[in-house]
Amino acid sequence: MKIAVIGTGYVGLVTGTCFAESGNEVTCIDKDVRKVEMLKQGQLPIYEPGLLELVQRNRREGRLYFTTDLAAGVGPAQLVFIAVGTPQSADGSADLSTVWDVADALAAVITGPKIVVIKSTVPVGTNRAVAERLAARNKHAIDVASNPEFLKEGAAIDDCMKPDRVVVGVRRPEVAEVLHELYAPFLRTERPFLVMSPESAEMTKYVANAMLATKISFINEMANLCERLEADINDVRRGIGHDGRIGFQFLFPGAGYGGSCFPKDIRALLSMSKKLGVPAHVLEAVDHVNEAQKQVLVRKVREHYGDALKTKTLAVWGLAFKPRTDDIREAPSLVFLDAMLQSGVRLRVHDPEAMTNVKAVYGDKLVYCDRPYGALEGAHGLVIVTEWQEFRHPDFEVMRRLLAERVIFDGRNLYDPKTLAGFGFTYYSIGRKTV
Repeated sequence: MKIAVIGTGYVGLVTGTCFAESGNEVTCIDKDVRKVEMLKQGQLPIYEPGLLELVQRNRREGRLYFTTDLAAGVGPAQLVFIAVGTPQSADGSADLSTVWDVADALAAVITGPKIVVIKSTVPVGTNRAVAERLAARNKHAIDVASNPEFLKEGAAIDDCMKPDRVVVGVRRPEVAEVLHELYAPFLRTERPFLVMSPESAEMTKYVANAMLATKISFINEMANLCERLEADINDVRRGIGHDGRIGFQFLFPGAGYGGSCFPKDIRALLSMSKKLGVPAHVLEAVDHVNEAQKQVLVRKVREHYGDALKTKTLAVWGLAFKPRTDDIREAPSLVFLDAMLQSGVRLRVHDPEAMTNVKAVYGDKLVYCDRPYGALEGAHGLVIVTEWQEFRHPDFEVMRRLLAERVIFDGRNLYDPKTLAGFGFTYYSIGRKTV
């Protein structure tokens, strides 16, 4: 198939590349000239494991193209995917201005029958509004489908090419058949292809993220309670996770969730519920608990050092909102960095991928260290915010020699408290007794 993907952000670039990898001819379109030129040269504007190799191979084999010319990219395409950002507005609702701009631009360039597929995360009713907008401005037969994405940053290639399920919202079964043909190579292991109304598809995306965010906020709230009761949240997590009705996924206590999806999608759902006058008490609590959880490491550090905090230097391991990405949007690390800088703390930071993005925000306010151990030199404590794999098995003997004070604040429960005590560390974690 010939496919056009509008938007070369995280979703658009991954989706377009994976479609090309399965043999389709894909043109990715973006108005950002700098980004398009970078992609044409085989460079990526984001970090995602495995993506660079796929982009370069499909470019080389003539299946993947990049352009700023909307008309040229859309013209021969049977399917046109809209994969632009829908950031949070000041009132918490999704900002659809780019979606409307794209719809209007498409109406001006479409010259024949098309299937337009909304991949962006959009409030319920957006599909219908886009369809009406296109119909009012273009005389050709244009179907508008919804196909929400369920990509996890750091594992997006597998999520796209080996999906748990594919959800499509359509108004005509013929459109579902075309989309099923497109996704067939990704569904060979009998993963479900779920057809529903566009409104249900739009809602499915929000509800999925809301459920996952709820599990994170729930386990974090229970972890904070465990600390006060001298229970161990890791034991509790094992005790409930083996219940088949609960499971283990997303039941890892930590310093809060971040990223481009969970925070804004929870708030968009809250905005929708408010407009409809439907209470959303659980969602309000999920968001509130998460924002409070981002302060947990700040509180632990302040309680440990007291008035001496302003004289200290701290090492920070992990800046991205999660491992295997360079994304720092809504990252818990930013809340911690801001609080420490306000307190006069000197910060030595390390992250395998996110340092460039953090430097763009903080400039010379931080000391950026290429190696994890380099960040420890002369620091009075280590704070772990993101659970990168390379942080899980460090040399504690080297760490105790490098640190000026043997203190670790572990926001992701990477280490065994008894092991740390054996090396003479004061060790703080989430939902476990301090040793």
